[in-house]
Amino acid sequence: MGHFDTIGIGDAGMPVPSDTEKIDLAVEAGLPSFIQVLDNVLSELQVQKVYLAEEIKIQNPEQLAAIKKIVGDTPIEFIAHEEMKKDLSDTKAFIRTGEETPYSNILLESGVVF
Repeated sequence: MGHFDTIGIGDAGMPVPSDTEKIDLAVEAGLPSFIQVLDNVLSELQVQKVYLAEEIKIQNPEQLAAIKKIVGDTPIEFIAHEEMKKDLSDTKAFIRTGEETPYSNILLESGVVF
């Protein structure tokens, strides 16, 4: 991925535009989890910013806390869930997990290692 490119990771129910590359990892409900996939992707990708749905603050605060722990000091921008769905058409790919909790979706903006 190039600087400023984005990739999405999300739950099993996230609607993804037909022209967006899909990587479907879901093998059963909850497997793999959103957090497992996010953690592994972040170990391989330099990320300069993440985007989360504003709705996660109220609808899934436990998942938000887990995300914040994993992304550490990486800046987080909250956007409307509907905006996130539209932004998926501009991502390089979307990784579908087996996650079945609300608003477990994220966009990762690629940074540079130097």
